[in-house]
Amino acid sequence: MENIYAALLLHKAGKDVNEENLKSVVAAAGVEVDESQVKSLVASLKGVDIAKELESASLVAATPSASANAPVTEKKEEAKPKEEKKEAAAEGLSTLFG
Repeated sequence: MENIYAALLLHKAGKDVNEENLKSVVAAAGVEVDESQVKSLVASLKGVDIAKELESASLVAATPSASANAPVTEKKEEAKPKEEKKEAAAEGLSTLFG
C-alpha cells in the first residue's frame, strides 16, 4: 500500500513514477522497500494516465447508486417485526409466570 501512496505522491508532485523515485519515497518514509512490488507497480502503471484514473474514480465515488439505499430501508423494516415478536413473547412469558 505504501508503494501506491508513494506513486500518488510522486504524481501529485509532478515527478516521474519510476522505480528509483518510488524506492526513494518509500525509504524516506522509513518503510522497507520490496523490490518486486516496486517493479510490479511501475510495470502496471506504464501507459496509465493517473490523473484521468483519479478523476474517474472520484466521479464514481461521488455518485451513490439508488440501489445502495434500498437495502438500508429494507433492513429497518425488518427490524420492527422482530421487536414486535419479542414483545409478544415477553407478554406470553409474563402470563405463564404471572
